[in-house]
Amino acid sequence: MTVTNGVRRRLTSWTLPTRPPLLVGVAVAAMVIAAETAILAMLQVAHPHVQPSAGVYILGVVAVTTVWGTRLGIAVALASTVVFNVVHVPPGGLHLSLVQDGQRALIFGIVAVISGWLADLARERSEEAHQRADEAEISVEVARQILGEDDLASGLRAGSRRLAARFGLPRVSIEVGDATVLDSMGGATVLKLGDGGRPAVRLVVPATTPPKTLERLRDRLGPALGSIVRTAIERQELIDTLRTSQQATQALLAEQAALQRVATMVATGGSPAAVFAAVTAELHGLFPGFHTALMRYESDRTVTAISERDERGDLLSDHPNLPIEGQNIVSTILRTRRTARVDYDTATGPIARELRSRGIHLGLGVPIVVDGELWGVTLVMSYQPQPIPDAAEKRLLAFTELVATTIANTENRARLISSRVRLVTAADDARRRIERDLHDGPQQRIVSLALRLRMAEESALNDLPAARQLLAETVRNLTEIHESMTDLARGIHPALLTQGGIGPMLRKLARRSIVPVELRLKVPKRLPERVEVAVYYVVSEALTNITKHSRASVACVAVESDERSVWLSVHDDGIGGAKPGDGTGLVGLRDRVEALGGRFGVTSPVAAGTTLTAEIPLAEPDADAAAEPFPLVSAGSGTGGG
Repeated sequence: MTVTNGVRRRLTSWTLPTRPPLLVGVAVAAMVIAAETAILAMLQVAHPHVQPSAGVYILGVVAVTTVWGTRLGIAVALASTVVFNVVHVPPGGLHLSLVQDGQRALIFGIVAVISGWLADLARERSEEAHQRADEAEISVEVARQILGEDDLASGLRAGSRRLAARFGLPRVSIEVGDATVLDSMGGATVLKLGDGGRPAVRLVVPATTPPKTLERLRDRLGPALGSIVRTAIERQELIDTLRTSQQATQALLAEQAALQRVATMVATGGSPAAVFAAVTAELHGLFPGFHTALMRYESDRTVTAISERDERGDLLSDHPNLPIEGQNIVSTILRTRRTARVDYDTATGPIARELRSRGIHLGLGVPIVVDGELWGVTLVMSYQPQPIPDAAEKRLLAFTELVATTIANTENRARLISSRVRLVTAADDARRRIERDLHDGPQQRIVSLALRLRMAEESALNDLPAARQLLAETVRNLTEIHESMTDLARGIHPALLTQGGIGPMLRKLARRSIVPVELRLKVPKRLPERVEVAVYYVVSEALTNITKHSRASVACVAVESDERSVWLSVHDDGIGGAKPGDGTGLVGLRDRVEALGGRFGVTSPVAAGTTLTAEIPLAEPDADAAAEPFPLVSAGSGTGGG
């Protein structure tokens, strides 16, 4: 660019944008006239028969006019006319002719005027070309300065310094948006650059800037500078977008990697304590400088910190059981079961006071729900007053789901082991009960029957009537043994259930119940045998518990079925407050229902009665599919406390 500009200046330097001094022009004009006169004299000597022509002097007029302007050119034209008349028109001396010399002077004057006008026009065009080239060069330099910096603000400052240096101004400021008056200039002029597009680009220059410079900056450089600045703004926006996208991608990759590590630990059966510690550690890695924790709700309206991570030490574990009081995250989530954001500077309660004393300002909590029951809270807390990032909630939800899965898996494994133990125990108890019943009933009678037959054998020949009596008693004992065996079989599987279905069997249970029973049946057809047996045992056990423990005045049994499932509920108006851990009866019923792919639940608030519910699918359960978990009990379980 510099070499090109130098060549351009050399090619156009003949136009001399600034005229030399007038005295120099007069001297040059005199020398030119003298030279022209001498040339004509030499031509006349060489060719005496040729009449000298005044046209040679036109060259001098044109040359002087081009450089020093029309006035000096006209003077040169008059002087040339006089010199030509004195030197070359015979008989010699000054004898001006109005016709001939007037014509020569007029022609020379016209040539001088035209030459001056053309020279001035060429000079203006040359000067304008110089300015345009300079302005283009300035635009390139300013663009290089603005676009060469890493950020827009630095680029605008560098471009402003370059612009000030090129125009010899003390200070220039390129601004985006509303202009700021430069007080250090003692006043400023604000120029709008470009065509008024958005965002607005302004140029602030000192109030003492010359008008021509202002015109050049506004009218000539303004559009180019406006386009350059808007291009820089668009580039900065693109860079910011790409940087934001890159940061979001990196954060997403880090989050996915953290989730994968925790999910792998969950899938491989990691212990809950290890998973909890991993979750708080991974969250702390995703939110450096924040405090992360997992808290569990206790039955006595307190919370316990089971895992936390922070460089400053534990904040919650120092207090094993924190009471749920006031307005804070744990109390809000306990009440709403939804994600909560809390400003601890205004929160209340012991937890808020403790955290505020440790320097915590803000907190975000996500509820941990296991099988429909609120289990605990995942927390992220900030030591800074700035808001916690919006993306934190989404990340917490993902990790909270893994925590809930870990807890559910642990409880399901424990429940499975317990159910297996209960099944083995129940099978052993049933076997011992059958053995006891057989030993105390039919076996004793059979031994007695054998003794009587031996006595009948001994007295058959000697005392026929006694033998007949013994045989009659034997027949009676055989009948009793048969009836006893039948009763024992019915205790294992009621015959009425096999013969008549669930309806007659439930009516019989209702009639035999000591507590009055309201029975509502909507079972249009026979159910599969395994389902009828399950319904029978659930209702039978529930009515037994109501009789023993509930102190109820009435019970209500409802059974309804459609093509896919059967629903049953047993409700009493007793004392409630039942707990499933007090006995194994209802736990066994839960095992039986869930083994069929069903759902089982008990709700037993204190002094509000107990409601037992169950849903059993009619189709065969899929052994490879996990049954949908039924909501955990909300206030104890077990009908009537059984």
